[in-house]
Parts: sequence; C-alpha cells; structure tokens
Amino acid sequence: MVDHGSAEPDKQTGLWSITTRDGAVLTISKAEQSDLKEILALQYLAYQSEAELLNDYSIQPLRQTIAEVENEFSTSLFLKATNQQGKIVGSVRGRIIDESLHIGKLIVHPSLQGKGIGTALLDIIETLGDCPRCQLFTSSISIRNIALYQRAGYSVFKEQPYSAQFHFVYLHKLRPRHLTPNYAQA
Repeated sequence: MVDHGSAEPDKQTGLWSITTRDGAVLTISKAEQSDLKEILALQYLAYQSEAELLNDYSIQPLRQTIAEVENEFSTSLFLKATNQQGKIVGSVRGRIIDESLHIGKLIVHPSLQGKGIGTALLDIIETLGDCPRCQLFTSSISIRNIALYQRAGYSVFKEQPYSAQFHFVYLHKLRPRHLTPNYAQA
C-alpha cells in the first residue's frame, strides 16, 4: 500500500507528500514552465518501453517537441512527482474539455514503476480536475496500463482500430464532484 498523505495538499506549500511501496518519500506538486524540459526528457525515457511493445519508435510521445509541450502546458494542468533530491521522477497532465478531464502522458521513471507513483499522480490530477468524468486512452497491448486504470476505477467505453497489431482503448471513470480521493481512507 502506498501512503499518499492527506487528501489535501499542505496548506502552506501546496504540495502532496507520498511514501512509495519501498519507503521512498516523494513530493507531488503542480509543474512549472521551468520543469518542462525535464518532464519531456522523462517522457522520452518512460515511453521507450511502450515503443518497444508496439514495435514503433515513431509514437507521438517520442516525437513531441519542447515547443509542443510548452503549448500544451498553456492549456493543461501538469503535475510532477519529485524525489528528495528534487529530480522529477513522474508526471501527468490533464485538460478539461466539456466537463470531462482528459488525462494524458502518465509517466514514471522506469526504475520506479510499480511503486504507486502513477496511482498517486492519477488520484491527485482527478481531484484537482474536479470533473464528473475523467478519461484517458492507451493501446490494447499495454496490459499493465489497462490494469492500472481498471484498478483505479476506470472502465472501457470505446475501442478504435489503429493498426493490424493493436487498437486504442479509451477508458473513463464517472465520479461525483468533490469526491474524497480513494487514498484518503481514514
């Protein structure tokens, strides 16, 4: 179990403190413009396994430029997870469109995957987005991603063909507003 701290950030700092399954203490906060190059570098690293799985190293997350990330930052909420040395080890972004939070690029450093960081980032962006519906997508052969999202309460609502090898799976989660996140159990 990951201890995600309280459902609310620290009132003075606006930061969430989490403890991973292996005892590491991380901080989750809103990303700043100055974080974008480091987030993009982590994105390139984190998506290598997806590219290998898909046998396609031309996927959009590996081609995205800093200018595109900066443009996305201007219309989206970016979160970052940092270790005690201040290094960004995880990130997620979301954008509200028509009362739905569209979540994308949930990334965690490959050496830290499976420790609860992605789950914490997902929970916190859902809370900050405060929408009745959250949605995201992944490839049909990204079994670990689909399992993570389903454990977090997401269900498949659409599948879209992409190639002979895989299709995109769209998942969503309906949630009442002002819901206490599932990591804030008493």
